[in-house]
Amino acid sequence: MGTNYIHSVTSSTAPGPPIRVGSGLPFWAVIAAGSVITALSLGVRSTFGLFLDPVIQSIGTGRGAFALAIAVQNLVWGLSQPVAGAIADRFGSGRVLAVGGLIYAAGMILMSTASSSGTLFLSAGFIVGLGTGAASFAVVLAALGRIAPPERRSMALGVATAMGSVGQFLLVPTAQRIIDGRGWETAAVVLGLILVAVLVFAPVLRGSAADQSGPAATTAEPVPLRDELRRASYSPSYRLLNLAFFVCGFHVTFVATHLTSYAEDVGQTRGTAATALALIGLFNIFGSLAAGYLGARYSMTRLLSIIYALRAVVFAGFILVPPSGTSILVFGALIGVLWLSTVPLTSGIVVSQFGTTHAGTLFGIVFLSHQVGAFGGAWLGGSLADRVGSYGPVWWIAVGLGVLAALVHLMIDDGPQPEAPVRSGLAPAPLGGMAAIALLVVSATALTLGPAAAAADTQPELDGSGYDGPQAFICVLHPVQLD
Repeated sequence: MGTNYIHSVTSSTAPGPPIRVGSGLPFWAVIAAGSVITALSLGVRSTFGLFLDPVIQSIGTGRGAFALAIAVQNLVWGLSQPVAGAIADRFGSGRVLAVGGLIYAAGMILMSTASSSGTLFLSAGFIVGLGTGAASFAVVLAALGRIAPPERRSMALGVATAMGSVGQFLLVPTAQRIIDGRGWETAAVVLGLILVAVLVFAPVLRGSAADQSGPAATTAEPVPLRDELRRASYSPSYRLLNLAFFVCGFHVTFVATHLTSYAEDVGQTRGTAATALALIGLFNIFGSLAAGYLGARYSMTRLLSIIYALRAVVFAGFILVPPSGTSILVFGALIGVLWLSTVPLTSGIVVSQFGTTHAGTLFGIVFLSHQVGAFGGAWLGGSLADRVGSYGPVWWIAVGLGVLAALVHLMIDDGPQPEAPVRSGLAPAPLGGMAAIALLVVSATALTLGPAAAAADTQPELDGSGYDGPQAFICVLHPVQLD
């Protein structure tokens, strides 16, 4: 079949030749390169919660403004993901990852110059979101899902996701040390420069969907993307998968963005929270590897149902136990096991349902739903904290969503999906419900945070010594002193 294809094992009793891809590299080398890219992308992304308090103290806003910037970032990331996936499927993953790495780095460096909410929204919000969409684990996992033989696919996806957490484990404490010693501006620049390394590893994943598919896939007549999208839009299981991944986005982004600030609210140090975030990355290594191993042996939908149910239990236990440094660290370890273990299983379900040809696009659509949930987790966490003076309501929302996702996965069929019915007219959009939610979230944000941001801009001085006068509505927990 030529060097552009994967060589399969020729005997069940004797080891075959090493699996190689279009670049001629061994399969393990491609997994390693994808893992490094994922580590850099997710590692930097995991540090944003550390910037919350320093940034709002520097530019004179409340939590809502920073949370909205991160919410915009996640929504732009999600909206760009299907496009990035389609381009990677057609023209090659390596090109998309390289361009994404450059944009991501530029956004971080521009964020270091932010002195107003507008610059923060542009840099940490729009530009970083666009770069993350192109240099994300979704593009990496789609490429690996095509390259890996079916019997190794779940484990390969699990390894790449797990090794991506090494970035979180290493970069979170590193960023915290730089923030403490040199300031958040320097930390943003350093992280931006680190992201340039994506360009070194991106060429290893070069090749389009045709180049990265095995002989069995390439001998079949290719299915047009439009037909595959129509098939997906008529699949109830694919729709439910979108809904369930919305919950994952809400969970991880709320925790990553607001855990540090929550720790300070309950009398704990930022260092403790940073250690907890690092523990999330460390224990996610074990969780993702376990998910990849178990996904090759048991029903992926049942495993996901268990993961989301356990998340609900961990969230509920965390807010019911009296807060302490120990409880925050234990929470980091427990939620870390469940952190991104959903990703290899969800990506594997998409490949099982629709094959590998358009995996980047179809997983990109599912990931858009994840990012709509991330928008809600980032924004709602900051918005409610500003208004009621507590993160408690959002923790309970996270519990309820975990229960919902556990139930939804029990109704998902992870086998090949039937063809779309032959009928005239447009098919229903796979993300119709999620798009409506996104529109509502954006509208609610504009209506509720707009007046508060305007009030904050007129009175940017933060009262660091205490509150003894009228308070701007922007932030109950970080009051703005008005003369």
